[in-house]
Amino acid sequence: MNPNIIRKGTKLIAQYRYQHSSAELHQFVPKHNPVNERDVKLLEDFIFSSKKLLVLTGAGVSTESGIPDYRSEGVGLYARTNHRPIQHIEFIKSAAARQRYWARNFVGWFRFSQRQPNSIHYFVRDLEIEDKIVHCVVTQNVDNLHFKAGSKKVIELHGTGYRVLCLNCDAVYDRSYIQEKLMKTNNINFDDTSKMIRPDGDVDIPLDVVKSFQTPACESCNGILKPDITFFGDNVPKYRVELIKEKVTDSDSVLVLGSSLSVFSGYRIILQAIEESKNICILNIGPTRADNLGVLKIEAKCGDILPKIKR
Repeated sequence: MNPNIIRKGTKLIAQYRYQHSSAELHQFVPKHNPVNERDVKLLEDFIFSSKKLLVLTGAGVSTESGIPDYRSEGVGLYARTNHRPIQHIEFIKSAAARQRYWARNFVGWFRFSQRQPNSIHYFVRDLEIEDKIVHCVVTQNVDNLHFKAGSKKVIELHGTGYRVLCLNCDAVYDRSYIQEKLMKTNNINFDDTSKMIRPDGDVDIPLDVVKSFQTPACESCNGILKPDITFFGDNVPKYRVELIKEKVTDSDSVLVLGSSLSVFSGYRIILQAIEESKNICILNIGPTRADNLGVLKIEAKCGDILPKIKR
């Protein structure tokens, strides 16, 4: 058996499928003003004057699918809790940290993996597939929602929660396959904990559950398994950075959707685009790191304004 083949998992148990209300899906969207027609026209002109558009999406796109972000005022993870995501060095060096992460991620996966694309993801897909305007989507999100919507030309800047890697032999596993293995080796009551969700799927669970949790190991070499996500404190793989640089150079304009550009890995895309004299538009609720760099900024909820664009 070749460990480098992605292993496909079967569908999750039906009892853990949930129906999400509109209020639940939008509970993590920050306060925002109504869309005005001037901004609709500005955005419409920007998009359809482009022939090779690069779209950079952030957590503000996923919040409309019910996945919280980290930094939004009042509703972001940092505003609601003292929880901070795991650091890369902590995961690598500490077996206890890995046990805690996998136990919490195991519980959070049921809810995280069931989130579905929203109108923003489908709008971006249509610009790529039907209008042939989008030539690349760079997403800072790890939730797979662009692929679920049908987009093809997607680069996952920070990786994806849907793959698991062996840090020793580079074997690759489908996350659902790992989930099913963990279900067989761990007995957890999901009645309460399964209602939680966080940007990385890392939810709170009782300490006694964490201490008894059996973590996954590579089937080939018994090595450490880690989701294919760039954890805080780690660097985006160099090959991915270079690929994105090429895509930016090859584009004529850049559209930012739902990102404050607080993380440098996303911000440097805009710095490169400015240096190369690309047309840039940022659509986001609240301020961004690039607001004073002379780019077109529209402050609006993506899911409110994009459906008003005439295609």
